Amino acid sequence: MKTLLNVIWLVLAGAWLALGYVVAGIVCCLLVVTIPFGIASFRVAGYALWPFGRTVVDSPTAGAWSTVGNVVWVLVAGIWLAIGHVVTAIPLFVSIIGIPLGIANLKMIPVSLLPLGKRVVPTDRPFAAYGA
Repeated sequence: MKTLLNVIWLVLAGAWLALGYVVAGIVCCLLVVTIPFGIASFRVAGYALWPFGRTVVDSPTAGAWSTVGNVVWVLVAGIWLAIGHVVTAIPLFVSIIGIPLGIANLKMIPVSLLPLGKRVVPTDRPFAAYGA
């Protein structure tokens, strides 16, 4: 079921959203100071491309710098990516088959706003939600 949802997701929303994250990652990697933002953006791009069967958890090694970085990220790219998720979720909610995809799209908004200090882990791992 996860594979079927991921394939439908890829066609209807995943490719466009992942492209947005990749563009944000490339822009962030152009400057040396924002390379950690670019790496986080590429990590979230993979998650936006194939989200079902994976979840986002807090990284246990994240410190205060990730919080400061997240504030900068929200101002630079996070708000635009979150708007992209909302705009993509609206047409998904219109169709019956797209409702689970729209819900998944809205669940991605927190990680699009605050990607630093997060890890993407498979959901089939024991204690995945706890970052273990």
